[in-house]
This record gives sequence, structure tokens and C-alpha cells, in this order.
Amino acid sequence: MAKKDSRSSKQARDELVAAIGFTASGDRAALKKVYDRTSAKLFGICLRICKEREIAEDVLQETYLKVWRRAGRYDAAKASPITWLSMIARNSAIDAVRRRRSTIGDEALAIERVADDAPLPDRLAEAGEIRERIEDCLEELDSEHQKCIRHAYFDGLSYSQVAERIGTPLGTIKGWMARSMKRLRKCLDDR
Repeated sequence: MAKKDSRSSKQARDELVAAIGFTASGDRAALKKVYDRTSAKLFGICLRICKEREIAEDVLQETYLKVWRRAGRYDAAKASPITWLSMIARNSAIDAVRRRRSTIGDEALAIERVADDAPLPDRLAEAGEIRERIEDCLEELDSEHQKCIRHAYFDGLSYSQVAERIGTPLGTIKGWMARSMKRLRKCLDDR
């Protein structure tokens, strides 16, 4: 089941990357596809920062105008499409709040609206994507090698503690870890 979900999320990501590429060449239908697939998420970002629905709607429209103009600058090797789009929405929303602050002249109100200790949506999205990629790549390892990686990196155990926990010689664990980390790096680079 996890394999199917990762394939469908990878396929959705690839389709979004392609749609952004077509948008860069002036394809309005591709921009509509990008909008249809991402507007709910981006509107949530805009609304969270702007706090007012009407302003958030304006910012969302401004975001897709920027996407239309900047689609040629998108590089899938540097960021996932949703991360790139989220950054545009976030920055547009913050700019809108700042413009409003300067118009209203109430700095405390603007700071209250922008300041938030919660992780930013784009960071959450990026972290979720990274976590998903790591889990997908871990699934490609043998079960014993997965256990070693999980114990060492998720549970914080030393290699000798991992060896003791799973009852395998330390030298074997070191070899498994080295090969597993190499395979994980390659897998993550390929995604």
C-alpha cells in the first residue's frame, strides 16, 4: 500500500512539475491545472498570514500572477513544486500585510498578524515530503538494514548498541550501515 501511495504522490509531483513547465511556455491550460491542484493549500497559507478572507483571496490571485510570470525560473532540482509555490504565496501574503501595515500605520497589528511560533506551511510541507522520501527509500532496504538505520538514526543508538539490540556482530552492523547509507543517499538523490 505504501509503495502505491508513494508512486501516486511521485506521479502527482511529476505532473505538477510538468504543468509548471508548460506554464513557463505560456500555456494557460497548464496554469489552470496548477491552480486546480494547489489553490486550496496556497489559499490556506494566504489566509493564515493575512487573517482576512478578502485580502487572502487577493493575495492568492497575485500569487498565481507571479507563478505565470516566474514559472520559467522554477527548478525541480532545487525544490518540490508545492514548496516553490508555497514560498511565493507566503512571501506575497507577508508583503500584503506589510503594505497594509504601512497604510494603516499600526505596526503592532501587523507584527501580531505576521508573527507566529508555528512552523511555516512551506517548511511543514517540505519536511513532510522529505520524511516521505526517506520512508520510501527505507522501504527499499532489507528489513535488518532498515532496523539498523532506524535504531541508529531515529532512536539515537550507537552502532555497538544497535549490534547488541539485534544480536549481530559490530563489524557486520558497521558494514550494513555503510552500505545502507550509500543506498539511501542514492535513492534520495534519484527522487
